[in-house]
Amino acid sequence: MAFESLSDRLDSAFKRLRGKGSLNETDVKEAMREVRLALLEADVNYKVAKDFTQRVTERAIGSQVMESLTPAQMVIKIVNEELTDLMGGTQTRLAYAAHPPTVIMMCGLQGSGKTTHCAKIALKLKKENHRPLLVACDVYRPAAVKQLQVVGEQVDVPVFEMGQGDPVEISRKAVSLAKDKGYDYVIIDTAGRLHIDQELMEELQNVKAEVHPHEILLVVDAMTGQDAVTVASTFDETLGIDGMVLTKMDGDTRGGAALSARAVTGKPIKFVGMGEKLDELDYFYPDRMASRILGMGDVLSLIEKAETALDEKKAAELEERIRKNKFDLNDLLEQMQQVKKMGSMKDILSMLPGVGSKIKDVDVDDRQLDRIQAIISSMTPKERANPDIINPSRKRRIAAGCGMQVEDVNRLLAQFRNMQKMMKQLNSKGMRKKLSRFNFGGGSGMPGGFPM
Repeated sequence: MAFESLSDRLDSAFKRLRGKGSLNETDVKEAMREVRLALLEADVNYKVAKDFTQRVTERAIGSQVMESLTPAQMVIKIVNEELTDLMGGTQTRLAYAAHPPTVIMMCGLQGSGKTTHCAKIALKLKKENHRPLLVACDVYRPAAVKQLQVVGEQVDVPVFEMGQGDPVEISRKAVSLAKDKGYDYVIIDTAGRLHIDQELMEELQNVKAEVHPHEILLVVDAMTGQDAVTVASTFDETLGIDGMVLTKMDGDTRGGAALSARAVTGKPIKFVGMGEKLDELDYFYPDRMASRILGMGDVLSLIEKAETALDEKKAAELEERIRKNKFDLNDLLEQMQQVKKMGSMKDILSMLPGVGSKIKDVDVDDRQLDRIQAIISSMTPKERANPDIINPSRKRRIAAGCGMQVEDVNRLLAQFRNMQKMMKQLNSKGMRKKLSRFNFGGGSGMPGGFPM
């Protein structure tokens, strides 16, 4: 995951500060030297890293920090605020035209993930009740039009194409069609090159002049490091971009592009691609990213993931079944399926404050969920509803059906019984009275902290 090495280095620098009861100017400057080295190792632009640590140092050696009861925490707070400002300060959403359609022109070099991210953005807009139209203007790369049609079909968004025609004419006709058919977003997939050249830029300028896009988004591969900043600067100077989409943020990237691109170009990062699947695209929140870099978690993003993946009606039904002590293996299976929609367990846990840094070297096996699901799926409906009827012969049949051992079935049943006991204790009058002062949500998480 992006920023892991940066997070480790920053945590190491701040750990030394936390061990001191009071700080002096030398302590702060030594810590900032470590921070600057960490940023440079993360492939952050040298000038950006220098200016950043200089601003933090100036704020950190003030009396407010030096005289604080928790000076180390104050320094971390300052770093958090400056990191947030470095990446844009606040989240920047897509423009929306007063008179639709809103035209989005996607540009970038080949291999950056431009075509795929056209579909990802279209899917995100569709989930927000918009009607996007994809436009195939990459008429040079072999099978580029076909690729857009394939991903468009996967997200159920129509694709406008005219084969190997003129990109300017294709764009113009697509916008005209969108007005007639009521599409409120037009996403134009322009041609990319292996490197920046004059012919590419002139074509992009001609498309811009024809359709007057409301947004020009540059798709940047986060794994290219400082090259990403160079590409962003060139496109901005020539074309005037409005924002960036950082791709491959889930890969083994040092994250320098995310920290440098905004500072160098002055243009916001609007989206980050967090995986290969078409639904793995997030809006970019500078404050949340800063918190994750500093190991503070990202609870807001976790809540949003839960709200998207978890069914509110089913959560209410589950809560009622738990209250009546009717929770069975069917409910457990349903909960596991919903949790899986939120992503890998390691990603989910990394969003919890104080947990991310502790699980970096821990192997969280998501296949354990699959094994539990396989065992439950091998049971009959009657066995799931009433696990007490599962005798030794039934256990052997279940184990054979899912390709596991009887011991695995026994372990699952034992864990489930422990979970049921805990739920009965929570449902007792005394415990309910103790918990009544707290405001718990709809119980949409997986109950009982079932072991992974």
